[in-house]
Amino acid sequence: MESSMTKRSALKRQTREAAREFGVLDTPEFIQEAKVRRLPPHVGQGRPRRGEQGNGWSPYPSNDDRDQAYLKTLKPKSDGQAALMEAIDDHNMVLALGPAGTGKTYLAVAKAVEALEAGKVGRIVLSRPAVEAGESIGFLPGDMEDKLAPYLRPLYDALSDRLSMKRVKALMAEGLIEIAPIGYMRGRTLNNAFVVVDEAQNCTYVQLKMLLTRLGWHSTMVVTGDPQQSDLLPGISGLSDVAERLQAVPDIAVVKLAERDIVRHPLVASMIGVL
Repeated sequence: MESSMTKRSALKRQTREAAREFGVLDTPEFIQEAKVRRLPPHVGQGRPRRGEQGNGWSPYPSNDDRDQAYLKTLKPKSDGQAALMEAIDDHNMVLALGPAGTGKTYLAVAKAVEALEAGKVGRIVLSRPAVEAGESIGFLPGDMEDKLAPYLRPLYDALSDRLSMKRVKALMAEGLIEIAPIGYMRGRTLNNAFVVVDEAQNCTYVQLKMLLTRLGWHSTMVVTGDPQQSDLLPGISGLSDVAERLQAVPDIAVVKLAERDIVRHPLVASMIGVL
């Protein structure tokens, strides 16, 4: 017994000496002796090549459970976007009107996250009319947030781009991000909040009047919409009328974006010009 133990000790010692001499550090004996755990594959090597197994840790966004370790710098990509960002910084009430792809929703949500993270407001309130784009999808199961989730998906996408989905869910659970259906906004006063009303072209004049008068102390409200893409019957949308009336109010900013401010695929700007 003593002889076999001596042989094993001598073998381990020779293995360690060989590993140190030739730089072979991944032998089973060395790993077991030093209690070193192997790193998962592809660490620090980017995405796996075609045909390789990519089951290791990855820094790419497919890791939904990992908190986002960086924050993209918010920069305007056009003069219209720069004017919108400046208006949000300088006014408590902003109406952003423009065609699809001009970044209205994204900039509004990004500014809301920025204000919340800086402690300027106590919560974010997101509201959007539950109107289908030309077809009815029928009954939706679940509670209020589950029913509104398909309609609020663009807002969730903008939130998840500024925050990780794990943090978004945590903030919603704490009530710091609130989903507020337009039908339940009557009688409320939104103090110390950043309110984003998206797709306002699908609101009537009465609904918009009710929403705009919810603004409370130390709050900012950004209303976004495209008057040319209303899913309501002709003449029912009140966004254009409200924006025209509010232009005369000095402390309210009405920012009108144009085709040159579209930051989606270049074909979007081309289609908007002819459709």
